[in-house]
Formats: sequence, C-alpha cells, structure tokens
Amino acid sequence: MTLAIVQHTPLRVWLMLAGLVALGLSQTRTRELSLLRVMVLPTVLLALSIFGVVNSFGVLPVALIAWMAGVSVALALPKRAVATRDATWSAATRSLHVPGSGLPLVLIVGSFALKYVAGAGLAVQPALASNPMFAGLCSLGFGAFSGLFLARSLFLRRLATATQPSVTILASPSMAAPA
Repeated sequence: MTLAIVQHTPLRVWLMLAGLVALGLSQTRTRELSLLRVMVLPTVLLALSIFGVVNSFGVLPVALIAWMAGVSVALALPKRAVATRDATWSAATRSLHVPGSGLPLVLIVGSFALKYVAGAGLAVQPALASNPMFAGLCSLGFGAFSGLFLARSLFLRRLATATQPSVTILASPSMAAPA
C-alpha cells in the first residue's frame, strides 16, 4: 500500500519537496540577513500551516486548539533550544550574520513529511478528517514545526534589537517649553 501511495503522488509534490530541500540546504550556509528577511519564512510557514489545518480538518475546534498549542509550546521553549549559535548583529550594515545550520533543513523536511503522511492518510481514509485524535495530533505537529521557525526568528530579532543602541531624541530649541 505504501508503494502505491508513493507511486500515485503527483509530480508537483515531489517538485515541491525538491524546492523545500533546496531551501533547507541554503540555510546550512552562513549568510547575512535583514530583519525583514528573518521574519519572511516563519510568517509564510505559519500561514501555510494554519491554512493546511483548515483545509484538511475544517474549523474542527480540536484541530485549531491543537495547532495553537503546538505554536505556543514551540514559542515557550528555552531560548537555548532555538538559539542560532554565534549569530551577530551588525549595526553598520543593519543585518544579522547567521551561521549555517542544519536545523531549518530538518524542520522543513519534518514538516513536509508530516503533511505528506497526513495527506496520504486523508486520501486513503477521508473520514480521518473528522477524527479528533488524528486531526489533533496532525495539527499539533503542524503548529509545533511552524512555531519552531517562528521562535528561531524571534530569537534572531531579539538579538538584533538587544544589541542596537537606544536612541535618545533631544528637543530642538524650537520644541523647548516656554519659560
């Protein structure tokens, strides 16, 4: 049965996997990132994740609650669990120097694998869409994977904002209070 599922998987799914692996591999190289770019991937993944939950399970409360729980648990992890070691902020270039890591590749492939297995399960047994246990576990996983990406990006964002000097706005003579 597993072979039949793999054989009947549309080509676009395998092309998507190839693109995701390429994206994950690009994360293994050291790079300079703007704060905006740091937030793009997790934002897209969060949106795709909740869309996938709603698309697969509708507005089944257990699925939505489990997804939110997955995101929340990922965000509550200790900083060291999601920290990007040796990342630094450059105020001069207004960019983050982010060493390469295999973690994004693992998260991307893990997220794809969960989505693939859930999709295959739903294709074989459509009634699973209304099964609270199946919907809850899948949604928890979707939320956790996308939440880990968000947690990692928020760590990098905090690194940048924590190392930026605070700006003091001085009143100009025309803004001074009358004597």
